[in-house]
Amino acid sequence: MPAKRTTSDVPTVITTTDAFVEVLAALRQQPRFALDTEFHRERTYYPRLALVQIAWPDNLVLIDPLAVDIAPLGEILAGEVTVVLHAATQDLEVLELACGTVPRTIFDTQVAAGFVGMSSPSLSELHDRRLGKSLPKGDRLTDWLRRPLSDDQLRYAASDVAELLRLQDLLSAELEQRGRLAWAEAECALLVNRSRGGRDPDGAYLRIKEVRQLRGKALGVARAVAAWRERRAASSDIPTRHVLSDLAVAGIAQKAPSTADELRKVRGVEDRHARGALGEELLAAVRAGQDAPVPVQATNTRGEVPRELRAAVGLLSAWVAQLARDLELDATLLATRTDLEDFLRDDPQARLALGWRAELVGDQIRQLLSGGAALAFDGRGGLLIERRSRQAL
Repeated sequence: MPAKRTTSDVPTVITTTDAFVEVLAALRQQPRFALDTEFHRERTYYPRLALVQIAWPDNLVLIDPLAVDIAPLGEILAGEVTVVLHAATQDLEVLELACGTVPRTIFDTQVAAGFVGMSSPSLSELHDRRLGKSLPKGDRLTDWLRRPLSDDQLRYAASDVAELLRLQDLLSAELEQRGRLAWAEAECALLVNRSRGGRDPDGAYLRIKEVRQLRGKALGVARAVAAWRERRAASSDIPTRHVLSDLAVAGIAQKAPSTADELRKVRGVEDRHARGALGEELLAAVRAGQDAPVPVQATNTRGEVPRELRAAVGLLSAWVAQLARDLELDATLLATRTDLEDFLRDDPQARLALGWRAELVGDQIRQLLSGGAALAFDGRGGLLIERRSRQAL
C-alpha cells in the first residue's frame, strides 16, 4: 500500500498487476475517492488513455494503463462509492471505454461550483478561489503517452486530484447552506446517465458546417458520405478528418460524382480517395444518398418554436440571465436558449419541465404563457415576472 505522502513527493506510479490489486483492495474500503485521467485523441477516433490519477485520504497513486490493464477498476466504479471529478464529461467517456462502465455516483466539482455562482470554473480557478492556492503550472501540450514520464509531469498529474476531496467538502457545505446540494447531485446524475454510446453515423452530417446550406438530394448524399466516413474512422480508430475532410464531404454532396474521374475533380478529394476499394465505397455512398429519402435540414433538427412564441425567446433569455445573477447560479446551468426553445415547443423531455428547473423557471414561464403573469421592467433596469393585473393603460 502506498505510504502517506506530502504534496512535494513524487507520486507513486502503479505499473504492476500486484500493486494495482492492492490499490483496488484499498478503494473497496473507501466511501469516496478522487479521480482524473490523462488521454490523447488527436491521432485516433477513440480517446487513448495515458494515465489514471486516484486520491483518497492520505494516499495518491498514478496508474499507468500502458503497463496495467485497468478494466478491473470498473468493479469499483460500479459499486457503492462516490467518485469525485472535475469537468467529468470526457473522463466518463474514457472510463467507459477502458473499464466498460462509469461510476454509479459522481460529484463533479465544476458542476457544483456552478450552483454557488461560479461559471464553469477551471480546476485552477477553483483552487485559487476556494483553497487560496494555485495549481502547479504544467505543459498543456505534454505527451502523456511517452515513457518514462518526468517527475514534473507526475507531480502535475497528481495535482489534479490531490485536493478534489477537500473541494468537494467545501462546495458541499456551501451547497447545503444554500439549499442546493440536491440540485448539484441531480445534475451530476444526469452526467452519469447521459448516453455515451458513440456518435451516430447517420447524424454525422449535422456536425459539418459546410453541409448546412445543402438541400434536397445533395443533403442526402452528404448524410450518406458522412456516415461512411464516420464508420470507417471508427473501424480504423483514426480521426474522421484523416479519412476525408469536411470540405470534401460537402464537395462530393454538391457534385454527386458517379465515376472515379469525377470524384478526383472534387475539391478536397485526394487521388487515394478515388482509387480501388476506397473509391468504390465512396461512390456507393453517393448512390445510396441519392436513392435515400431526403433527410431533415441540417440547421433544423429540433423542430420549430411556434410562430406566436418566437418573440418570447429573446425576452425570456434576458430574464433567465438576470435570474441567474440574482440567484448566483451559472446561467447555462439554469437554462440555455435551447432549453427555452425546447420548453416552448412543449417537448416533454425539456429540462425546464423537470426537477428544480421546473420550479425555478418552467412553472413561471407556464404562468406567462397562460396569461396569468407578465414580464415587466422593475424600474432599476431589471426584469421580473409578476402577477398580471389585466388592466390596460
